[in-house]
Amino acid sequence: MTDVAAFDFDGTLTDGGSVFDFLAAVAGRKTVLRATAGLAPRLAHAALTGGTVADQTKEALFTQVLAGVDADYFDQVAAEFAVSHMAGHIRPEVRRRLDWHRGRGDRVIIVSASPHAYIRVAADRLTADAAIATLLEVDDNRRLTGHYEGGNCRGEEKIRRIRLWMAEANLDGASLWAYGNSRGDLRMLRAADTGVNVGRLGRLGRLRDFKGLDETGPLGLVG
Repeated sequence: MTDVAAFDFDGTLTDGGSVFDFLAAVAGRKTVLRATAGLAPRLAHAALTGGTVADQTKEALFTQVLAGVDADYFDQVAAEFAVSHMAGHIRPEVRRRLDWHRGRGDRVIIVSASPHAYIRVAADRLTADAAIATLLEVDDNRRLTGHYEGGNCRGEEKIRRIRLWMAEANLDGASLWAYGNSRGDLRMLRAADTGVNVGRLGRLGRLRDFKGLDETGPLGLVG
């Protein structure tokens, strides 16, 4: 059966994060800085705690910055941002691994806690089969509320939505490869048949129990 390869986006396929820069592209850097300053204690607590606290704090930031933004404008900025961000931040070694999976005939999906609006564009440019990411609510007037539509796509939500996509694609029972770089990817890597740590910290990071690129795939021990 065809394998499935799931790649996180921020810090995995690309260097660093993307959300702050994207919010700035949509609403302006000053607006984002004011919002983050007002939420600074909550953001610091969320960074240490993670989990539900992080999900709720991220949603609070989104509501402050994005509420009232026209959905069509949002999608336009997202498409432009995806292209420019990838041009400057793609990690060549991880992109090569994605291309290796494509060459094997595997199904490739991008799975991210970042907004779906630009992750889906990035997935198209990477010739991935699907984008699974955080959806944002749009009201009846075609304006964003800033709230999630569903859950924040991190932690357990990542693997839940991967399994749902696999079931809908008739890929139940397929071998799952998962690539991540942070604790938000930990459950996804644990649930995979082959979990791959592409974090910069390597054996010092939260995913230290998982093999790296050089230990898996074309030249490694697995596959």
